[in-house]
Formats: sequence, structure tokens, C-alpha cells
Amino acid sequence: MIPPVRRPRRLRTNPAIRRLVAETRVHPAQLLLPVFVADGLDEPRPISSMPGVVQHTLDSVRAEASRAVEAGIGGLVVFGVPEPDDKDAAGSAGYADDGILNRALAAVRAEVGDDLVIVADTCLDEFTDHGHCGVLADDGSVANDPTVELYVRQAVTQAEAGAHFVSPSGMMDGQVAAIRSGLDLAGHTDTGILAYSAKYASAFFGPFREAVGSSLVGDRRAYQQDPANRREGRLEASLDELEGADILMVKPAGPYLDVLADVAAWSRIPVAAYQVSGEYAMIAAAAERGWIDRQAALLESTTAIVRAGADIVLTYAALELAGWLR
Repeated sequence: MIPPVRRPRRLRTNPAIRRLVAETRVHPAQLLLPVFVADGLDEPRPISSMPGVVQHTLDSVRAEASRAVEAGIGGLVVFGVPEPDDKDAAGSAGYADDGILNRALAAVRAEVGDDLVIVADTCLDEFTDHGHCGVLADDGSVANDPTVELYVRQAVTQAEAGAHFVSPSGMMDGQVAAIRSGLDLAGHTDTGILAYSAKYASAFFGPFREAVGSSLVGDRRAYQQDPANRREGRLEASLDELEGADILMVKPAGPYLDVLADVAAWSRIPVAAYQVSGEYAMIAAAAERGWIDRQAALLESTTAIVRAGADIVLTYAALELAGWLR
């Protein structure tokens, strides 16, 4: 037998060599941790469909923010969960100065200042009594332009509460341009926009509905993207960049790595991807049953997201991953 000229296995011989030649590296600073802050709680409340994740109180989210700084992760994405009686057809608790989301943003900013990037969820679905991401027209559909007006109002209040970035996620046409204009007119020219650019109507969002106490009946397929469509993801992302987004995002991450790779290859600005609740829950549940290794699966899945082109990864495992990566 003639020995092979090339032996690729030489570069896999031991952990030190594998680290040396690794093509993809994940750093804690690339990670954003989504957190839920619920009104009316005296102590954190576990989310049953997302093992290890809780609805925070204002005090516990401040402590979580401090842990995030110590872990060296990039930042927090803050979601507010109102009490059921505070929901209405227009989601007004979502842009009220004293609403739970704005109080949470202010609490986190007071705790960590600029040591952590604070991203506000800019959407109304948690706050509407019908569970959709905006106000409804007479025919029951979500009215695009009136909804965008409320997003602008919400984004301005979030900037005033201390958010470094607002993150419109409702997939309304023109939302990024309107929010950019509204922020600038209100004097918040330094507040960035992390746009949910390619957000699909995904079955993997299921556990999130429990996390935010969603009132949704039906689905959001009339405004979130069809999972069958790939080119449309790049179209949506390109529109958001033209409208003034500072960071683009693909959501979910794992089932849409092709879309993520498309957007990352084309984009001139940073690209994020969201490892959503269902992706996290599947790993957590399988690990609890001993079917997979939790640490290995989370590290591998996050590496795959970065390998596909993400500069930033939103993941509920951010603090765990930071510990392992460091």
C-alpha cells in the first residue's frame, strides 16, 4: 500500500491541535441572554417548558445582569410579562412608562450601566389581549401601519428607559424605517436597532408562549415568514438594512442555517441569530432524560450557528456557555 500523501487526521490528533486549527470560535462576548421579567412576582417563577429558565422579578433580573457581566457575555434581551388584567387590544402596557418592560429596562441599566448591552424587545404580543403583535383591523387581521406607529412609541419609551438597542420583532412592513425616524426625532440618535429581519412562523416558538403568558389563539402566518421560503429571508434582511437597522437577525437559528448563511454572506452589518425556546427546550429535555449530553449539544449547536455566519447568538444557555467557553 502506498501511504497517503495527505493525512487530514493529523490535525485531529489531540485537543491542543484541534483547538489550534479550529475554523470557528465562539466567544462569550458574542452571546446575548434573553430574560423574562414578570409583573406581580415575589420570587422567580420557573418556566416548565424551558428547564432552567425563569420569569424574573425586578430584583432577580438585576442579579442576573450582574452575573452576565461577570460571565463576560455580550448583553441581555429583556422581555416584559404583564399581569393578565393589564392586557388590552392595543398592548398599551408595552409602551407605558411604568409598564413592566420599561421598569425592567431601567432596573437593568441602573445595575450594570454600559457594562452590558441592553436590548429591549420591541413588540406588543405579550401585552395584547388577543396575543397578536399589533392592533387588529375590523376583519381580524393585524393592521400594519397603525401597529408600526405604536412600535415607534414603544421604541422611544424603551430608549428613555435605558435600552442601548431596540429590537422590533413584529415583522410589520416599514417598521425599521419608522422606528429609526422616531428615535432620531426624539433625540435618541445613539440608540441602535437590532432588527428581527428574517423571522419565520415557526413551531419552535412554542415554549416562548408559556414564558410570556401569551394570549394568542391561532397563528401569525399572515405576517411572519413562511418556513418554505429561503430567498424571502434575504429580501427582508436587505430591506431592514436599507431602512437603518444596525444589526440584522434570523430567527429561529438552527432550522434556518441556510437563511442565516445567505444573510451573513451578503450583509455589510453584523448578523445575529436566535436559538429559540423550542431549540433550547429540545436539548434540555433530551439531556434531562439522558439521551444527549447537555453541554456537548449546546456547544455544538452554538458553534454551528456561528459557523453559518452569525456574529451574535441569542441563547437561553448564554451563562452556561460562557462558563464552558472560558
